[in-house]
Amino acid sequence: MTREETWVEVRLARIVQALNSDRQFIYLTEVEGERGFPIMIGNWEASEMDRIVNGDETKRPLTHQLLHTTIKALGAALKRVDIVDLRDNTYFAQLVLENRTGDICAVVDARPSDAIALALRAGCPLRVTERVLAAAAQGVAGQGESESESSESEPDEPEASGDASDEPSEE
Repeated sequence: MTREETWVEVRLARIVQALNSDRQFIYLTEVEGERGFPIMIGNWEASEMDRIVNGDETKRPLTHQLLHTTIKALGAALKRVDIVDLRDNTYFAQLVLENRTGDICAVVDARPSDAIALALRAGCPLRVTERVLAAAAQGVAGQGESESESSESEPDEPEASGDASDEPSEE
């Protein structure tokens, strides 16, 4: 990013898994505020986040576990995850890695779902630019009532509690 950004720390507020659908979503909310936004994710990423949140482990490492272990084995750590852009309803994220002396040693582009799953596993902060948060929150707030009513009557209701009428952007 070439210009100075204002960052807002966010947290995973909920994971919504819809039955019989490959379109799951998560909600991120400000740590110190009330704004939030959904991101559409895939089944594998939603399942991984759910495993991490619930403290469930697999017998063998899956992809996110493998990447987290590999980063640590190479002497680095995931310092934070940044959601850096929203273009055409698609979010863009970066993994910020630091070395043993605490210096940033790499910034790696990633899908937000993968990056958030890794942030949960590493226990590191998750940030979004103010510009992206404002655009995402505006997109959620700008939806009409007819959309809310139609999504409530669909047969594949989300398992988790939450406002399923928010139409999440894709990652």
